[in-house]
Amino acid sequence: MKLIKIENEQALNNALSELVKTDTDMASVIKSVGKVNLRNREDGFQALLRAIVGQQLSVKAAAAIWAKLELAGLIFEQKINFCTDEKLQECGLSRQKVKYTRALVAAEIDYNELRSLTTDQVIEVLIKVSGIGRWTAEIYAMFSLNHPDVFPAGDLALQEATRILYDLKDRPKEKEMRSIAERWKPWCSVASLALWEYYAKNKNREGV
Repeated sequence: MKLIKIENEQALNNALSELVKTDTDMASVIKSVGKVNLRNREDGFQALLRAIVGQQLSVKAAAAIWAKLELAGLIFEQKINFCTDEKLQECGLSRQKVKYTRALVAAEIDYNELRSLTTDQVIEVLIKVSGIGRWTAEIYAMFSLNHPDVFPAGDLALQEATRILYDLKDRPKEKEMRSIAERWKPWCSVASLALWEYYAKNKNREGV
């Protein structure tokens, strides 16, 4: 069975129409936010390198480091292979992120093949690389490969949005989040997009 991908606004709107039929709570979320936006990104080596660069950093700080790497031409596998660790650190990468960058290059991932794999297979390939955890792999499958049924259950914003939605005392943990997300299959990626919008709408009001 061919995987339906959320590659454009029409595919997103079709998925939203299906999603609201499956769960009245999610229908309320979608109505509340008004507009659910696509967050698609390019795939490939640079997408994963950006993810590593951005780990535990603000968007502004990550962008500044990326700009330095780009200026130095160090966003390509071959260029990185022939540069020193010191040069990568001069661009702003920590020693640990230099190791992760080297590991990503050494992994020699077949990005074309990734496009034909299932979500579980994509995650399995990516988490073998040092520095890429499940959350990063899920985000790549969702945003870079446009898979329709990904739910990054460890995402704190999704957890907080779910807490607000169901008026829970505490943020649900990853295991509970995955259980909750079962009701949104096969459109968990779209549910995630809606919940991120819902989180953004509510966070200032509730101070989260």
